[in-house]
Amino acid sequence: MPERAGLPAVHLLLAHPLAAEAIRRWGRSTVRDAARTVLAEARQQLAAGAPLPDVEALARQTVQRVRRLAAPAYPEVLNATGVLIHTNLGRAPYRAHPLPPYLALEYDLEAGERGERLAAVTTRLCRYFGCEAATVVTNNAAALVLLLATHAAGRRVVVSRGELIEIGGSFRLPEIMRAGGAELLEVGYTNRTHLRDYEAACEVGPAAILVVHRSNYRLSGFVTSPPLAEVVALGHRHGIPVWVDQGSGCHLDLSRYGLGREPTVRELVATGADAVLFSADKLLGAAQGGIIVGSEAAVRPLRRHPLRRALRPDKHALTVLAATLDAYLAERPEEVPLYRLLAVDPRALQRRARQLARRLRRGGLQAVPLPTRAVLGGGTTPEETIPSWGVALPGAERAAAALRHTVPPVIARREDDRLILDLRAVFPEQDRSLAAAVLAALAP
Repeated sequence: MPERAGLPAVHLLLAHPLAAEAIRRWGRSTVRDAARTVLAEARQQLAAGAPLPDVEALARQTVQRVRRLAAPAYPEVLNATGVLIHTNLGRAPYRAHPLPPYLALEYDLEAGERGERLAAVTTRLCRYFGCEAATVVTNNAAALVLLLATHAAGRRVVVSRGELIEIGGSFRLPEIMRAGGAELLEVGYTNRTHLRDYEAACEVGPAAILVVHRSNYRLSGFVTSPPLAEVVALGHRHGIPVWVDQGSGCHLDLSRYGLGREPTVRELVATGADAVLFSADKLLGAAQGGIIVGSEAAVRPLRRHPLRRALRPDKHALTVLAATLDAYLAERPEEVPLYRLLAVDPRALQRRARQLARRLRRGGLQAVPLPTRAVLGGGTTPEETIPSWGVALPGAERAAAALRHTVPPVIARREDDRLILDLRAVFPEQDRSLAAAVLAALAP
């Protein structure tokens, strides 16, 4: 009891110079709450037989606790995983576009009156994808929900059994369809769906046919599915719209970056598909969003649905999307950070890996440069990899934990007992920061 009585009162702890400086930086209430917690922990330790801490030690603990509480909510990290579109690290990297205090978001400068929030981006989307109409919502799942709620509430929508996908976070297509008020009508089998299966489903008068891109898995072997153009032609003969959930938003020929070619959004639109929906923050390389492009008949009614306001993107997402589309329309995709990373020659990565390894060895680390294979990630191009280079460090578990607590944190990947710093998703201007962070965390 005497030792517990020896602990300072909260106001005395707050008067210590370390705590006083913390108050000036982070505010009295935050530091006071941290001090109370530190004193409560000290009382428990004293009861367990620990020695009485001095005031300076308690003040240091208080400041440490405040620093943890005041740390950035979403700190910047160095992505050394080799996964370019990393769902846990914000998906596609994009160039930040600082917003002015005010901008003409819903204001028509020509007319001098309220304008349409999405007009600037929908005009660009129609130009880039060659479609009649377009709209944008918060993400691709929201795009599907809005499409279903507008055109298929209380009605059936045809989907092949081989396309009943589950996306990240265990969200499954049938559940999303139910959220949109539609009833799923499955056709075909897991590995084989024929045009005649869609033909039979058309006889019951469904609201639409939904074709879903298998973004995050592949079926191989005894597999059949009809070409999209044939499904579109069939649907239109029966007066049934055909929608395509393209998912990843492929819009460029990926073979130029050493990946397999996939149908682009523009090509899907050209088949006559009534609506194509996809993510803005995957292969498009913009901020989070869900995009729907297609015919006026499919897209225009979406603008009047009550859900549209609930799902509309904010000014930051729209600004980033518009700037990203401007780069593509100018035929300069490498201005988009994702494609800047993809375009790097493996020989340049090899040189950087060797330089990084030399820096780390000079700091006493066992660093070995080596060729690696990176991936696009984000559920895109499954089973395909991209040539890359990185640096291997021993003691994967210990090294990974230490690197997560550097400033900035470094996120790498483990292979057996080695930690691999893959440089494919690290920008060249980040190399010095990466070396400094690794040395700060791991150097003997």
